[in-house]
Amino acid sequence: MAQENIRNIAIIAHVDHGKTTLVDEMLKQGGIYRENQATVDRVMDSGDLERERGITILAKNTAVHYKGTKINIVDTPGHADFGGEVERILKMVNGVILLVDAAEGPMPQTRFVLGKALELGHKVIVVVNKIDRPDQRIHEVCDEVLELLLDLNATDEQFESPTLFCSGRQGTASYSPDVAGENLEPLFETIVNYIEPPVGDETAPLQLLVSSIDYNDFVGRIAVGRIERGVIRQNQEVTVCDYYNPDSRQKAKVVALYTFDGLGRTPVTEASAGEIVAFSGISDITIGRTICAPEAPEPLPFVKISDPTIEMTFSINDSPFAGREGKYVTSRNLRDRLQKELLKDVSLHVTEMGQTDSFNVAGRGEMHLSILIETMRREGYEFQVSTPRVLTKEIDGVLCEPLERVVADVPEENVGAVIEKLGSRKGDMVSMTPVGSRMRIEFLVPSRGLFGYRSEFLTDTRGEGIMSSVLDSYAPMRGEIERRSIGSLVAFETGEAVSYGLFNAQERGALFIGPGTPVYAGMVVGQCSRNEDMSVNVCKRKQLTNMRASGSDEALRLTTPKVLSLEQSLEFLADDELLEVTPKNIRIRKRILDHGERMKAVMKSR
Repeated sequence: MAQENIRNIAIIAHVDHGKTTLVDEMLKQGGIYRENQATVDRVMDSGDLERERGITILAKNTAVHYKGTKINIVDTPGHADFGGEVERILKMVNGVILLVDAAEGPMPQTRFVLGKALELGHKVIVVVNKIDRPDQRIHEVCDEVLELLLDLNATDEQFESPTLFCSGRQGTASYSPDVAGENLEPLFETIVNYIEPPVGDETAPLQLLVSSIDYNDFVGRIAVGRIERGVIRQNQEVTVCDYYNPDSRQKAKVVALYTFDGLGRTPVTEASAGEIVAFSGISDITIGRTICAPEAPEPLPFVKISDPTIEMTFSINDSPFAGREGKYVTSRNLRDRLQKELLKDVSLHVTEMGQTDSFNVAGRGEMHLSILIETMRREGYEFQVSTPRVLTKEIDGVLCEPLERVVADVPEENVGAVIEKLGSRKGDMVSMTPVGSRMRIEFLVPSRGLFGYRSEFLTDTRGEGIMSSVLDSYAPMRGEIERRSIGSLVAFETGEAVSYGLFNAQERGALFIGPGTPVYAGMVVGQCSRNEDMSVNVCKRKQLTNMRASGSDEALRLTTPKVLSLEQSLEFLADDELLEVTPKNIRIRKRILDHGERMKAVMKSR
């Protein structure tokens, strides 16, 4: 296809502002489906975890055709923890659609991804989405977007970006907020007329930067990238280069070549400059490498991905229940799986520790690492992880920690509780603005101050609060922050939990388990109502005698156990605890299982 008939765009926005839903409608109106074809919502969220959680985790490519023009679309994640996906994808496109919720307005991740797009000089189309919301405030949101563009030092051309008004769910777009649209034609027209076609000399030697990696069990690794110049052909001999390591050159061959069309890939024999393609045949290709013609090995620079902010230690499971439920339990299995993840996740760092069975895994945030943990346990891996730790930096001889820009959207009556809690976690309030009947408060909080806070936030706002954060900067350490104000209920002996033992233990706090649950000594079975750990015997049975008394055989009433999700378990973990992760269960345990040894360690630390 001729270059002037191609447009490459990415859709960027904060989480839940409607990117994937808008792509659904673009696909429907772009003629991708047959008239009678059954469709699903959020078709681009193809992973099980993505569909369950309603979030996009991996950036994905698709393409639609409009009046002879092919529009390559990249749907990107909105969560700050997956910002690495967005950063590298922006190298593939010539322009972006910035999606902003008509009620919420620009949020932290909007600022982050828009800043990256402006740095690369991309043209921006502003789309105010969800204009059919009853609480929409379109005109204020447009002003907020203009303020954001000013804050981010946009050029005059970027500041004059066209603005459209959409309802992604209804599939309508219009040039004016007061005129209801009928379809997405105004959006397609703006993309074709405003976003420039890719520029690249088709007669020059091949040059292609790999921006994404997919994997298929049948063909191995599949690389995705935009052809900067030249033509790529099936079965072509190429040279793989690395900009940051000029000496590493490798000969390879492109076996299969595809372009994106609708929801699938179309096999082609050749593609020319400007097209986004996928190809297989190079077994060890990684993100950031450049595919060149052998006669002109000229690698391209790759965008610098922001550094990780937190890390956890992944190690083999050494609890008394180790090896019972997992398929992959050895350190070699764990190492191979983490190395495989590194190939497609550029914002993840893995370092092997002194012991051969432990690995430090660093990522963008708790959700980034929890998604990896959940994916691994579903694949049959059994391992244990430590509490999250922040990664500090030394800047000008001063030890600094990452600060997050937190935006909390809360009902007015809950403002005091949120300010008090974040203040105790060393947060500084930056601004407070009314948004309808609610308040939007902005804070700068140390990353470690947010560990374990999200569940508290939902409790304090009675489930009505919305909180999001994005890495803002590094600042000198802000002193000690209390991680949690409650202790753990720890099982005293190994066995099976019974009603009698649980009934006596539930007076001490909230339980995480019910009757019949296998437990081992040192396993955390609940949270203590005091700020200290307490050992409880949940396996204790009632001593039976041949004497009966009035009321002694009454049924024991147990409270419903508080079953923690993976994220809640990570938030609950104390520094002396580990999370045991298996395909069937998630268990919190003490590092030192024996009660006597644990007490000795506590006395020493004092």
